[in-house]
Amino acid sequence: MSSPIAAPPRRPADTRLFLLLGPAMVAGVAYLDPGNVASNMTAGARFGYLLVWVVVLGNLMAWLIQYLSAKLGLMTGRSLPELLGDRIRGRWGRRAYWLQAETVAMATDLAEVIGGAIALNLLFGLPLLAGGLLTGAVSLVLLLVQTRGGAQPFERVITGLMVLIAVGFTVGVVVDPPDAGEAIAGLVPRFEGAESVLLAASILGATVMPHAIYAHSALARDRFGHVQGVAPGGGSSSRPGSTSPSRSPSPAP
Repeated sequence: MSSPIAAPPRRPADTRLFLLLGPAMVAGVAYLDPGNVASNMTAGARFGYLLVWVVVLGNLMAWLIQYLSAKLGLMTGRSLPELLGDRIRGRWGRRAYWLQAETVAMATDLAEVIGGAIALNLLFGLPLLAGGLLTGAVSLVLLLVQTRGGAQPFERVITGLMVLIAVGFTVGVVVDPPDAGEAIAGLVPRFEGAESVLLAASILGATVMPHAIYAHSALARDRFGHVQGVAPGGGSSSRPGSTSPSRSPSPAP
């Protein structure tokens, strides 16, 4: 008589949730960059709670867009740039799109490096050039963690840094709590002159960024593979958790 086969141990629910949120955490770090902090601080310093509604609306838009990006990677087994490479006809059209994507990414990286250098200068009096070099070196180390250690260690490091930032913001709210009435009043959409419109545009531009949308589709695809048997409406015809590590090479620019 054969002995029963023991079922494989299940991961705790909180561990499984963390694994599912890993790609979202990495993509979400784009929403905590120096550009976001600088634009929001400038808006608060100049107009108080007037543009709170822009921050809320921008984040709601970002949640939807990032959800669709991750779902695209899971459903197709391909990243958004790969699919765009197939959709855009003509070699020069693909090259032009690739060039603008690289230009946007470099402009964003430049803002992050400069923001990191300014932060290190304010906190520790480090020269801007040294702060910029240190920020770039830390970024390369993080990428090395992903290359050598895989996705999970990289996601843990990024999540830890995000938790640290969240703790800092929480301490700030506790030390100097906002006016609840003014904050609620700031949820009513309105402007006060052209400068507030420009600041609202900068808040939206710093919130919804192309590189985060591209990255989330690739991160979800690389982390979970291509989910099989999922109907367009979201229903699954296969057992939960069945995946196929479908991969497709990136189209040449």
